[in-house]
Amino acid sequence: MGLADNRTVRVLHVSQPVEAGVAKVVAGLVGDQCRRGWDVAVACPPEGWLAGVVQEAGARLVPWQATRSPGPTVPRETLALRRVIAQVAPDVVHLHSAKAGLAGRLALRGSRPTVFQPHAWSFEAVTGPVQVATRLWERTAQRWTDLTLNVSQAELATGRAAGLTGRAVVIPNGVDPDAWTPRDRAASRAALGLASPDAPTVVCVGRLARQKGQDMLLEAWTAVRRAVPTAQLVLVGGGPDEAALRAAAGDGVHFAPGERLADWYAAADVVAVPSRWEAGLPLVAMEAMASERSVVAFDVAGIGTYLGGSGTAVPPFDVAGFAREVIARLLDPALAAHEAAIGRTVASTRFAAATSHEITATALLDLLEPG
Repeated sequence: MGLADNRTVRVLHVSQPVEAGVAKVVAGLVGDQCRRGWDVAVACPPEGWLAGVVQEAGARLVPWQATRSPGPTVPRETLALRRVIAQVAPDVVHLHSAKAGLAGRLALRGSRPTVFQPHAWSFEAVTGPVQVATRLWERTAQRWTDLTLNVSQAELATGRAAGLTGRAVVIPNGVDPDAWTPRDRAASRAALGLASPDAPTVVCVGRLARQKGQDMLLEAWTAVRRAVPTAQLVLVGGGPDEAALRAAAGDGVHFAPGERLADWYAAADVVAVPSRWEAGLPLVAMEAMASERSVVAFDVAGIGTYLGGSGTAVPPFDVAGFAREVIARLLDPALAAHEAAIGRTVASTRFAAATSHEITATALLDLLEPG
C-alpha cells in the first residue's frame, strides 16, 4: 500500500482505565497489532489486568500512574507521559478515553501523529459549568488531534454538535465470537454456585458507577419482583457506587466480582444494560449477544439500532418500561431464546473484532502516509 506498510510501525497506546470495557478494547487492538509485527508499547497504570495482558501479547509495558478524574494530578501526569513519549519515540500515539486524551494531547501538542478515541465523550458525564469547560477543552484539543476514532455515528454526531469538526472516522467496537461461545445455562449456574439455580435470572455486568445506571435497574427491580417473585438479579463488577447500591438493593439482588463473565452471561435469562450514556453499543451488550443471551437496554447512543432483534431498547430513563421488557422475557423464555439466537448471529457478523481491528490498522497506516 505505501511506505507505512513496508516498515515496522511503532505505536504507543495510552490508557488510564485498566479494567472493563476500555481496557478490553485496548487489549484487543494491542494483540492484533503485535500479530501484525508492529512495535507496540502501552502506557497505563500497572494495577489491574491490562498490564499483564498486553505484555503477554508481546507489547512493551511502560507504567504510567494516573487517576481517573481530572484535577491537581494532571500536570504531573502530563509531564510523566511526555517522558514516556520521548522514551518510546512512537510513529503514532493512540489515546484512549478522557484522562489519556487530556494528558496526552497536552504532552504532545501536535508534535507526533495523535489519535484520540473517546470511548464516550467526557462532557456527557457532567453538567453545568463543568460541562461547558469540558466542551471547550475538547474543541481546543482538536488542533492537537490528527484523527478521532468514534465507535458509532451517534458518538460522531454528538461530537459534531459540540463543535468538534476535526478529522474523524467511525469504527464500531467488536468482540471475538470464539471467546463468547454459548455455554449451558444450568451448568454455568451450578459452577457459579447460585443460591437459586432454577430462578429466573437477570445479570447486569459493568462498573458500579453512575454511567452504567445500576441504580435505575434497582428501581425497576421492584416491579420485576412483583411480577416474578422468584426472580434474582446479579450485579457483576465493582466500582465507586458499590456501597450505595448494596444499601439500596432489595430482595433477590446479589453482587459478584467482575470475573468469570462467560459463566455469568450463560447463567442469565436476560442481560440488562441500563446505562445513562454510552458511545455506541457497549461491549457488554455485544458479549451478551455473542453468548446467546437476550438484551434489554436503555436506548442511549442509538443502542436499539444495533441490537438487530437480539433484544429491545426502551427510551432513556423509562424505568417502568425497562421493568416491563425484563418481565416480558422472564415470563416468555421462548421470546428470550429467539432473541438470543439472533444476537449470536449479529455479534458474529456485524460486530466481529477482526473487522474492527483491520479497519483501525488501516486508519493508522493512512495517517502515516506522506501528504
